[in-house]
Amino acid sequence: MRVLPVWSQVRRWVPAVVIALAALVDLLTPPSMSSAPLLAVAPVTAVSLLSPAGIVGIGLAAMVVQTGLAFVDGTYDWQGDAVVQITLAAVTVLAVGLNRSLRTQHVSANRARYAAEVAQRAVLPNPPSRLGDLRIAARYVPAEDMALIGGDLYVMQETPFGVRAMVGDVRGKGLSAVTAVSVDIGVFRYAADHEPDLPALVDCMEEALLREGQRREGLDATEGFTTALIVEFAEDLSQVHIVNRGHPAPLLLYADGQARVLEPEEEAPPLGIAALGGWTSPVETYSFPPGAMLVCFTDGVTEARDPAGVFYDPADRVPRMMQSYLRQTGHSPEPATVLDLLARDVSRHSGGAPQDDQALLALHRPRPVQDLLARPL
Repeated sequence: MRVLPVWSQVRRWVPAVVIALAALVDLLTPPSMSSAPLLAVAPVTAVSLLSPAGIVGIGLAAMVVQTGLAFVDGTYDWQGDAVVQITLAAVTVLAVGLNRSLRTQHVSANRARYAAEVAQRAVLPNPPSRLGDLRIAARYVPAEDMALIGGDLYVMQETPFGVRAMVGDVRGKGLSAVTAVSVDIGVFRYAADHEPDLPALVDCMEEALLREGQRREGLDATEGFTTALIVEFAEDLSQVHIVNRGHPAPLLLYADGQARVLEPEEEAPPLGIAALGGWTSPVETYSFPPGAMLVCFTDGVTEARDPAGVFYDPADRVPRMMQSYLRQTGHSPEPATVLDLLARDVSRHSGGAPQDDQALLALHRPRPVQDLLARPL
């Protein structure tokens, strides 16, 4: 990233270099060979690099150089050279038009991105960096540049029953998915504050999603659902209670870099399809010692494939990343660092842009201050 500012300054000279190269080619080749086609390239290269005035300046410079070279070669012919000059002028005018079109598209893209950012903050606000002693980090990695929010979600809340969180993934894409996300988050926020246990919270969400599905048409009415991981921490953070409704299992990372996949003992379907049958919402409880971190993610992580079609395996790769970080730094990474490392590793695995949206949430219980002070330097 450090070389980009240098390149942004150097690239402005590319059109001038093209003109100089055209002049050099003309001087080194026989008079019968014309460098006019290369001169015509100069205004075109300036389209995305210079302002309209700069493009006009490059076009005029190309015309002057062409005329000067014709005199130097002794091949000047006012009729033939007039055609070349008109051609260079036409290319310059075309380049200015393309420049204005690109600027208009750039402004429109910026407005769309701003609108998407506003929508993201409204529908999917970032959770606080801490709730009590619990440290929190969240990341949303969109599959498309302009689609900053899709069907993946996360939400954190401090409730009368402890800190509660949800990571989910709704079926579908586009505006219908964003609508479903807003419904999921709204229902969770209400139920998390009013339902004393997780099964009751899940039942409340199930009922609300079924009612919402009945108001929709097409597949959203019959096949709309949300995979969800609902988490509740004990008041002293010593335990974490989890309900998994068809969602990728989270990772429990320990302070030494080891990890445990919290696969549910009893499978349960996603939320929103209870009309197809009756299911319970089994609650599973795990010890959450000091220094532990719960890493939750959507299937944009677990279904990312490399060029050979191999799925990304967080249970294998994340512990190795954590242990490598520990060896290099001598301390455990912060939640935000873990998510940054995870997002970059998934990108490397898939060979570039994300193949699906990714919602990432890391929840960390720091070690007591006295334990940190007792650690050897």
